[in-house]
Parts: sequence; structure tokens; C-alpha cells
Amino acid sequence: MVPVATPGPVRPIHPLHAVLLAFPFPLFLGALVSDIAYWRSHEIQWSNFAQWLNAGGLLVGAFALLWALVHAVRSRRFASRRPLWYVLTLLAAWIVGLVNALAHSQDAWAIMPEALWWSSLSTLLALIASLLGYAGVQTVEDY
Repeated sequence: MVPVATPGPVRPIHPLHAVLLAFPFPLFLGALVSDIAYWRSHEIQWSNFAQWLNAGGLLVGAFALLWALVHAVRSRRFASRRPLWYVLTLLAAWIVGLVNALAHSQDAWAIMPEALWWSSLSTLLALIASLLGYAGVQTVEDY
């Protein structure tokens, strides 16, 4: 058998970027779980937990987004579509998380159900961004 195409050398995601990318999804998920707990119990402290978890997701997500943007621009990775979708999804997760933070800044009794929907959407987008970021290894040409 003759190989039709030979794969190029592979290089995984940078370790620091992997660490930064590991945090937004669990933090946004924790905010979602806290919002669900607040919705079910009406205990105001759950709303405070959701605010802090969302703020943590925004903080680390901003650094992951900055890393992805700088790396993509420096290496001209937008030639293929996957890095572009990764950066756009991470940006969308961050923007939705910011809107979620603004929704949580209201009085605790006024945030439902709006905060629950924003938390759900930011968690879903952070999951998709994490999957796109960690999806396999990247070839040297793409990296």
C-alpha cells in the first residue's frame, strides 16, 4: 500500500494555553449550577456564588482569548477554518458571560429567569470553545 497523504509533524496545544482554556467551562458551569440552586431554593447566597464564578470565568477566559488571538495573528492561523471558529466561539462565550455578569448585577430577586438563560448559553459556548481548542492535535502548518 502506498500512502495517499503523509501527515505532517503534529504539535499539541501550548501547555499554558491549555491551562487557561481549562478554566472558563468549569467556572461557567459552576455559575449555571448556582443559578439552578438559586432558582430552586430562592436562597440569595447562590446568586452571589454565581456572580463570583461568572467573574472568574470572565477573567481567565479573557486571558485565554487574548492568548488565542495573539497566537492566531502571529502565526497567521486563520487560513484554515477551525482556528477561526475556535476564536469566535471563545469570544462569543466571553461576551455572553459579560452580559450574564450584567444580568447578575441586578437585585437578587430580579435576576431570574434571565440569569439562568445567560448562564446556560455561556456554559454551552464555553464547552464548544473548549472542545474546539482541545480537538485533537494541530499540524505545524496550522499551528
